[in-house]
Amino acid sequence: MTVSPAIGRVGAAWRAARSVTPAGHLDAAGCNVPSDRVLDAVTAHLRRERELGGYRAAPDLTGARASLAALVDAEPGDVAFLESGTEAMAALLGGWRLGPGSRVGCTRAEYGSTFMLLRRLAARRGWRLIELPLDGAGRLDPDGLRARLRSSLDLVVLSHVGSHHGVVQPAAEAGALCRAAGVPFVLDVCQSLGHVEVRGTEASAYVGTSRKWLAGPRGVGFLIIPGLTDTMDTLAPTLAGHIWNDPSEPWGGLGESWGESGESGKSWNSRLESWGDRGSSWGESPESWDGPAVGEASRPVPGAARFETSEAAVAARAGLGVAVREHHELGPPAVHAHLAELGRTARGLLDGAGGWRVAEPLDEPSALVTLSPPPDDTAARAAARADEASLLVGVVPVARAPLHLREPVLRVSPPPGTPVETFEALARVLSTH
Repeated sequence: MTVSPAIGRVGAAWRAARSVTPAGHLDAAGCNVPSDRVLDAVTAHLRRERELGGYRAAPDLTGARASLAALVDAEPGDVAFLESGTEAMAALLGGWRLGPGSRVGCTRAEYGSTFMLLRRLAARRGWRLIELPLDGAGRLDPDGLRARLRSSLDLVVLSHVGSHHGVVQPAAEAGALCRAAGVPFVLDVCQSLGHVEVRGTEASAYVGTSRKWLAGPRGVGFLIIPGLTDTMDTLAPTLAGHIWNDPSEPWGGLGESWGESGESGKSWNSRLESWGDRGSSWGESPESWDGPAVGEASRPVPGAARFETSEAAVAARAGLGVAVREHHELGPPAVHAHLAELGRTARGLLDGAGGWRVAEPLDEPSALVTLSPPPDDTAARAAARADEASLLVGVVPVARAPLHLREPVLRVSPPPGTPVETFEALARVLSTH
């Protein structure tokens, strides 16, 4: 594989920063390998907490916020740390003030946990889920999005790169269309930040995670919200992100009853259509949704900090800050180019091996590669054979994308510096079954 000097430097620097790397690691999309500096930052903070006490040892995470924000041209105050990408998405969408009948667009390739969240919110709040069309490769059709926006959408949610296939969605074009229509745009960057270019998408909010392509510790997710509005707040307020409006009236107008909904809340009717039965509409609004009218007892603090919880694995957040700074040091454009080259190389060597077929276009500019099995093999059996050959790959179940996957697929996601011999070894494993 012939590479440019900049791309070659990325791979060499990545390997040099890690004194220990699992043999044959091809699962960056699941859980990447943190560097020695990241590991040292986490353990050093844990020691500091033990020596000083957890709260006295609290680190200044301003630099970590600034490093993350810079990846999408945002500001440090736009960053909130949470426990995972799933928690971040739930905090963002769960507290968003969209009224009954609001139309939320997403594709059939959306991540399974986000689908479940959207379905539940649609049922409980009377939202309608509107399908955004995909082309044959599983890529968002911009013309289809444009048509849906013309028919009125209130929010668009899109995964930049899916968990179950390596297609890079046209997020910049989708963002431009949503901005022109005045519609908020939420971009899931769990599989794209640190992997492909995210700047230029200009989303209203980004949902991400530490452990994948940024190669930070597990247990950290984040929100970056450059487009924060008064309609955006977390479902579960905390003392870290909210202020009492009037502490002398803590019941907030509830009177003696804290839990009863009263006459206005006794009727709560939800009906959801089965997927795809009614064309582009995935959820029919309930006939009525009447909740108790309760005064706001608290107000959020300025910025994205309103979404943060009061307690967390602070050492992991400090480690993520180091990982993101390392990403900047390597040079994001060079990292993106290197990973795209690794993905193209892997697809070229693996497509057709033992009857396995690559699901995305062979020249897709991502390093997330998915393969569909031949009739006489399965993803689980192939992953077990790979493990015996000291190769770590992923198996993606249908639940990750329940409306897009027909069967489990094998996922190959090489971190920077992966040698071509690793792909050749996997091709031999796929060919022997």
